[in-house]
Parts: sequence; C-alpha cells; structure tokens
Amino acid sequence: MARAIMIQGAGSNVGKSMLVAGLCRHFARQGLRVRPFKPQNMSNNAAVTADGGEIGRAQALQARACGVEPMVDMNPVLLKPESETGSQVIVQGKRLTTVRARDYAALKPQLLTACLDSFHRLAHDADLVVIEGAGSPAEINLRAGDIANMGFAEAADVPVILAGDIDRGGVIAQLVGTKAVLDPADAARIKGFLVNKFRGDVTLFDDGMTAIADHTGWAPLGVVPWFDAAWRLPAEDILDIRSARRDGAFRIAVPKLGRIANFDDLDPLSADPALSVEVIAPGTPLPVCDLILIPGSKSTIADLAAFRANGWDIDLMAHHRRGGHTLGICGGYQMLGRTIADPGGIEGPPCEVPGLGLLDVATVMQPMKHLSRVSARDRDSGADVSGYEIHLGETTGPDTRNGWLLRDGVAIGAASGDGRVRGCYLHGLFEGDAFRAAFLARLGAQASAMDYGAGVEATLDALADHLNRALDLAAFHRLAEPI
Repeated sequence: MARAIMIQGAGSNVGKSMLVAGLCRHFARQGLRVRPFKPQNMSNNAAVTADGGEIGRAQALQARACGVEPMVDMNPVLLKPESETGSQVIVQGKRLTTVRARDYAALKPQLLTACLDSFHRLAHDADLVVIEGAGSPAEINLRAGDIANMGFAEAADVPVILAGDIDRGGVIAQLVGTKAVLDPADAARIKGFLVNKFRGDVTLFDDGMTAIADHTGWAPLGVVPWFDAAWRLPAEDILDIRSARRDGAFRIAVPKLGRIANFDDLDPLSADPALSVEVIAPGTPLPVCDLILIPGSKSTIADLAAFRANGWDIDLMAHHRRGGHTLGICGGYQMLGRTIADPGGIEGPPCEVPGLGLLDVATVMQPMKHLSRVSARDRDSGADVSGYEIHLGETTGPDTRNGWLLRDGVAIGAASGDGRVRGCYLHGLFEGDAFRAAFLARLGAQASAMDYGAGVEATLDALADHLNRALDLAAFHRLAEPI
C-alpha cells in the first residue's frame, strides 16, 4: 500500500520544489518506488511527457529525481498565464480552456476530481508519493474550493509538513502565523515543520525551533542550510537562472519577455563556466554581446510588442549590424520572421503584425497545440539533438530551406543565408554536450568540457545528502500515511 505526505509552504518560493526533489531522490535511493505529485501548478515553464502531454518543469525534475519518466498524472492541473488576468488551463496534460482569474473558482470542483483521479492512479504503482503544495495554506481567502493546499490534503486525506523560509526573515511569524489563521481541522493535519535556506551556524536557531514547536504543537524536523548548488538544477522560475555570474568569455544576452516560457534552454548555458548568460530586464538595453537568444513566449504577439516598446528591436538591429549572432527558439523564432498572423484570435483579437524581419519566414497561429518529443541531428556537425516542441503556429518561408537541424532526414528550423540568424521550435536542445559544443564553435566560442546531464544527477544526489544531514528523514517516512 502506498503512503503519502505533502510538503506545503508558509509562503511562496520557500523552496518546496527543491525540497520535494531532494526527498524523492533520497527515498528512491532507499529502494522505494517514489513518485512526485503537485495537484495544481502555475508556470509557463512546462515539460512534455512521453505520451504527449505537458506538466510543470519542476515535476519533470522531481520525476528525474525518482528515476522515472515524467507523467501527466504528476501534475494534473497546470495553469499557464497568458495575461495579467487570465490563464490557459491544462488538465491531465491537455488544454481544457482559457479562463479569467475571477472565473477560475467555478472550475475547481471539476479540477479536484481530475486531481484525485491522477493522484490515486499514480499511487497505484508507488510505495511513497511526495506531494507539493502551491503558494501557502495561510491564504485562507482561497480556502473555499482549494485544490492546491489544504483542500487537496483534506480530500485525499494526507498529512502535511510545513516549510518556512528563514532567508526572507520572520520565519517564526511565518509558521506560527500560519497555525493562527488556519481552521483547526487544517492545522491538525500538519504533523511537523522545517526551516529552509539557513545561512551560517544552524545551532543558532535552536531556540527558534523550540519556540515554533511550543506555539504550534508541531514536530520540529530540522533546519536546512542554504544549498549552494541549487543553481545547477533546472530552474522553474526565470529569476532562478544564474545570470549574476558574468565571468564567461562568451556573452549571451536573453531579453526577459513578459510571458517567457520554456526557458530550460538556458539551463545548460548558464551552467557552463565558459559562458556568461545575462537575463536582461525590461527597461534595460540589450548589451553588446556575442549572441542574443530570444526565448519562448506564452503570448508571442504581446511579447513582440513589448520587445519593441523596450527598444530591444533597435538594440537587436545594432547587434546584427555589428556581426553578432541571434537565435530564436519557439516564440523567439516566430518573432524573428517577417510576419505573425493570428486570424483566429488565439492570442487576442485577430491580427497580423510585422516581425523583426531577420528571417525570411512567416508564422500563422493555429488552434491545435503541437506537443512532441523530438530526436534530431545537427546538420553541420552531425551531433545528436533531443528535446521537445510545444507551440501554436506553423512557420514557413524561404529561410526554412536553410533548416539547420535534421529530423528523420527532413530539415527543420530556419537560418539566414549567412547563418548568423537561426530559429527553431526545439526546446532543450542545449542539454546535449556534443551539440552545445558544436553550436558554440560555429559562433567562435569554446564550451567547457562539462557533462550537463551527469552534473544534474550529481546535484540531485548532493541535494538528497544535504537533506539527509539536516532533517529527520526517518520521521518523514513515519509521518507519511497509507493512502
């Protein structure tokens, strides 16, 4: 019989995803069949599963920590923001609808059924399911109809561990305050707590742990020191990309689009010490650099308008005149073309807008989303490339004849005649060490001799060891209850 335990946070970004990944790797190394589960996630950084669905990238990393393939049941509800007030709703890997935030509550009973269905199906082949909450249960204004935190915990009848973030300050108030505002039945479901992201000597917080335990009655499970190697793992939030390190000789500038999506393309580049990856905030000019990489977007036409409003189109053209290289991936690929047409009004009112004009291609938005895993080959070097496609729209035009990737012998992507501007729909392509080295060599850069995949695996092992030293993981397993 499977057991389950849920990690909730006393606030957003307390490190729940990282904690779950480390717990999954630890218990998997103990010989258990472990599965991650997050009932509801909100992220435009999605992963494509083997069966052609999409889930949050954090759950894909957690599946990797378990040593299993990601499945749509690991994240049955994925919200992908398309505007300030509306999101696309993905249910069990497929788009259900687009809904405004104020109308989302009406969907929740239907979504809770899907969450429970996925949870029990996932648990059928597991010894332990480690569940991740979203946001905080202290948001009691969202408790009615909740499917992300205590609402799901109650419906699935699972125990909860509450995590606080001491790096932000006020962790005692975070945890004790959560107990104070929760309904007594919800508070009773919390069996223990931990404090995450401590810098320095953890024994200095012994009195703090005692105070929290005395005020809440929850079991103290430990204090987790700051994990320095976290940046080596694929990031779920663009703000987690390690862009502050700028000592690499080859400089890559990435404009931070408002609806940036599927930016895992940056992870292997950011991890390479030979490269300097800089995520450029809106309002900041694109710097003089070797490569401008325009990433994916959940709302390509709106992000293209913002690109121009920031003056980045002027910076891009100056970069191109200087002989710089440009790569567009997915939405970034579409932006580099002559036009983007949306006759069906998929992203907003029906329209056709001019692109940046560096590739002789045109894109027409289509209602059917393209989701697939892809194996290809670099046309010049012959290096293998693997990744996934997740996009709306079809791109055609003369520069597709210069497609620089081969899938089943057919050229995909597009390139300018001189090869300095390239685009494709393939995400995750830089994870392949041989391809990454060959791509950069064409641009006059030398990649370091790192094994990116092995580095991720080693970091997951180090994270599991880190948690095992800091926390009472035997107590975690004892607190997990049969489903």
